[in-house]
Amino acid sequence: MLLQYYIKTVMKTPYLFTIFLALCAFSANAQETIRMQSCSNDLISHQVDSLKDRYGKDGYVLLKEASINMESEYEMPVVVPLNQGSWYQFIFIGDYSSRLYEVRMYDWQERMVVFRQNRWGDVDGNVISYTYVPKFSEFHMMKPVQVNKQKKKNLCGYVMLFKRTAEEINTGAVNPVAVAPVANGVE
Repeated sequence: MLLQYYIKTVMKTPYLFTIFLALCAFSANAQETIRMQSCSNDLISHQVDSLKDRYGKDGYVLLKEASINMESEYEMPVVVPLNQGSWYQFIFIGDYSSRLYEVRMYDWQERMVVFRQNRWGDVDGNVISYTYVPKFSEFHMMKPVQVNKQKKKNLCGYVMLFKRTAEEINTGAVNPVAVAPVANGVE
């Protein structure tokens, strides 16, 4: 009954009717949520296993990993909490058929602290890897993107976050200050 009253009132007033339609459209669009979907690619799986083995031997511990279904030319934001002074290794692996791979990383104040770009013919090819030592303990956002002219959707990507173990740093085997970001904020 109450709903019928509101609908009749809204229908009589064109201004309220417009607002009512806008709210209905907004609530309908709000139902569609973007969810990160996983994907599977044998070549990427082989690269992931190889990189896990390599970084594990170098004293890194895998903190997070995810396969992500991506669209060509669209960034896929990945938010991670980082601790001040810790030594992190980030890896993004893109679909082998893509022509361009980029990763931008931002700190909590939305300043770009890292930018990396690979092209298909580069030595590293579809893998972007970089070390980062945050100046503050805060959330950071990594935004990988890949460009593919043939496939626009269903591109497989993979992200990994490693952290150097405390034993390696404390024994003097590595020096995280030596790889700290450049003073201007971008490596």
